[in-house]
Amino acid sequence: MITLDHITVDFGKRRILDNIGATIADGRITAVMGPNGCGKTTLLRCIGGLLEPTAGQVLIDGRRVQDFAARALAQKVAFVRQQVHTDFEFSAFENVLMGRNPYQKRLQNESQADWDIVEQCMRQTGTWHLRLAKPHEMSGGELQRVMIARALAQQTPVLLMDEPVSNLDIAHQLEIMRLLRETGKSVVIVIHDLNLALQFCDDLLLFHEGRLLYNGSMAGGLTPENIGMVYGVKSHMAEGRIIFDY
Repeated sequence: MITLDHITVDFGKRRILDNIGATIADGRITAVMGPNGCGKTTLLRCIGGLLEPTAGQVLIDGRRVQDFAARALAQKVAFVRQQVHTDFEFSAFENVLMGRNPYQKRLQNESQADWDIVEQCMRQTGTWHLRLAKPHEMSGGELQRVMIARALAQQTPVLLMDEPVSNLDIAHQLEIMRLLRETGKSVVIVIHDLNLALQFCDDLLLFHEGRLLYNGSMAGGLTPENIGMVYGVKSHMAEGRIIFDY
């Protein structure tokens, strides 16, 4: 279980997150939503231990994130970043294999079991045919799926995902979202597609101007009233989908 205990984050004089309190349940997909600049990525960085809050704390299974050793935290949490950064000298297979690093002892080589896990994750994400490709030989969407495979290969109970389907076509968006549901992991995902979130996510953290406007079920949170307040657009529900009014 992930607990956000009154998280506040300031960058200089600017307050990015203001007293955020919530509990993220195990085994569910929690969407983090809101307009650009409202603190979504900052929240993921706090949960992943990449950023220490100005005030408050993040707890994983009752333990402060900052109290985990790096290797122990990497066995708990995997992070798929919004901007993909990788060394261009490594093949897709080698990049995914890096997801096994938290389980390797010093100077230890990967085992056949590690290789099998990598193959399985690449097949699940439809990237096995790219295993020999270098990053500059792949499209943005292909590279994004390779990074998702790498996170899956890390075999953590928690996945933090910052817009993981933003570069994917519709077919691959659906494929990845279905895969995330099948993992049974606790997934915290920043996502902008309201209808995709409504279809695949269980819970919602909806942000507005650095504050948590809504914390609860997805269906209960994506209302025309909340959408209008957060995004400034009019909408209505029709046949279980959000329709935007122009």
